[in-house]
Amino acid sequence: MRSIWNGSISFGLVTIPVKTYSATDRTSSVSFVRIHEKDGAPVQYRKICELDGEEVPNEEVGKGYQPPGDDTIVPITDDDLSRLPMPTAKTLSILSFVDPTGIDPLQMDKSYYLAPNGAAAAKPYTLLREALEHHRKVAIGKVAMRGRESLAMLRAHAGALVMHQLLWPDQIRPATDVVPDDVEIRENEMTLAETLMDSLGELDPAELHDDYREAVEELVAAKLEGAEPAAPASDTSGAQVIDLTAALEKSVQAARGGGGGTASAPASVTSLRGRKAAKKSTAGSGAAQKSGTTKQAAARGSGSTATKKAPAKKTAAQKTAAATKTSTASQGTTGRTKAASKSTTKKSTAKSATEKPTGAKSTAKTATAKKTAARKTAAKKTDRRSSA
Repeated sequence: MRSIWNGSISFGLVTIPVKTYSATDRTSSVSFVRIHEKDGAPVQYRKICELDGEEVPNEEVGKGYQPPGDDTIVPITDDDLSRLPMPTAKTLSILSFVDPTGIDPLQMDKSYYLAPNGAAAAKPYTLLREALEHHRKVAIGKVAMRGRESLAMLRAHAGALVMHQLLWPDQIRPATDVVPDDVEIRENEMTLAETLMDSLGELDPAELHDDYREAVEELVAAKLEGAEPAAPASDTSGAQVIDLTAALEKSVQAARGGGGGTASAPASVTSLRGRKAAKKSTAGSGAAQKSGTTKQAAARGSGSTATKKAPAKKTAAQKTAAATKTSTASQGTTGRTKAASKSTTKKSTAKSATEKPTGAKSTAKTATAKKTAARKTAAKKTDRRSSA
């Protein structure tokens, strides 16, 4: 960087020689040149004397001062300015140290880096920077640069001293013409606004860039290649806000990543009668479903019973087939096998007799008891006859 002003900082009885460098770069911003639209040639700026209408070369251009409300112009030369009693012409005189919050940002004009000018200036330069950082203060003074005196603020930044030219207080216009009338702010609106401020989080300066400059560069590149410029995307962000509270709530949801900007479906209104009918139909369908469920359960129960009985029948058939095979095999054997078959038949007959109902069993027992009693009676009579 090239130094644009050499001077010193007056800190009490301490003098710190410094060099001044511009801290900002305005050349990166978009700038256009004036051209003649008919043929595209650039338009030159020429200094024309209003008295004789002739062009004035740069070496003949000087300074003049025109008092407010007067048409008279007083010529001022560099010698006139050099003889003025201006102690701040080459020195930034520190007047006070104040809190940074006491400086109105509207007063800030241009910014410069200050560097120590020479090895002897390094120690007092570092001392002033460390004192500003430790005390958390900024220095306010006056300095004359490029033919005019202005206020200046010194602060520590990134290991260096930064000087900000400040406007004089009478150069700040009042805001009386732009202040709105009395507006009532509700408490929930204030709460939502503060919540939105907290939800947006911190800002990374490295992610900030000039979108307009990039768009202009893309436009110029497209024109150089003979292509049509891309159509701009539609932006509805400037739509009129009807409900401030709803807009704040959606903004908070969007900032938190909840998708608050998604439009919701319109709500429908249902009458009370419709709601009752719907409830009845719902109850009826529930009863039908319950009845159907009961029938299905019964069918399932009967099916399970049939399924349970099937294995029993299958077992009896298997037993019968086994008995048939046994009888067939016994026919081809010896008489001993026939006797075994007869005994098996008798056992099955006795078994079938025992499988008769309970009433038949009791009747057989009663008849047997009667026969036994009759036999006893006959035996008694025979005994009596023999004794006689």
